[in-house]
Amino acid sequence: MKLKEYKYKINGIKFTVGVGEVNDNQIHVEVNGTPYTVELDESQAKKAAVAAPVVKRPQAAPRTETGEKVISTPTQVPAGAKAVKSPLPGTIQSIKVKVGDTVKSGDTVCVLEAMKMNNDIHCTSGGTVSKILVNVGDTVLEGADIMIIG
Repeated sequence: MKLKEYKYKINGIKFTVGVGEVNDNQIHVEVNGTPYTVELDESQAKKAAVAAPVVKRPQAAPRTETGEKVISTPTQVPAGAKAVKSPLPGTIQSIKVKVGDTVKSGDTVCVLEAMKMNNDIHCTSGGTVSKILVNVGDTVLEGADIMIIG
């Protein structure tokens, strides 16, 4: 039986507690390697069974809630060009330019939602937008290339 492990410190003493599944009104618990069977009050057993955590298997690559891949890898930037990078992780809300547009340093090129706030993303150098690497709704990690300015 696989136990979910928790680490506690009580009055300066460290405890490692493993908690198993709820079977009827009993839970198998191990405290610092010593097994115990804990009997729950019937009403608590029902709550524990309902609140049992669902363990999700980690995926090979981060994904959004809809299952789309999170864009995180830098791209090959041609010589003389600059990449506009995401300053923080978030979701692309809008793209303010298109390929071929001329931009100046400081122009807003897209809007990124992070922690329920919209953040204007500015280019750090002027030039022509040569490639847009994201779409509206894409989730990006900090440092991900958003577009290439040539």
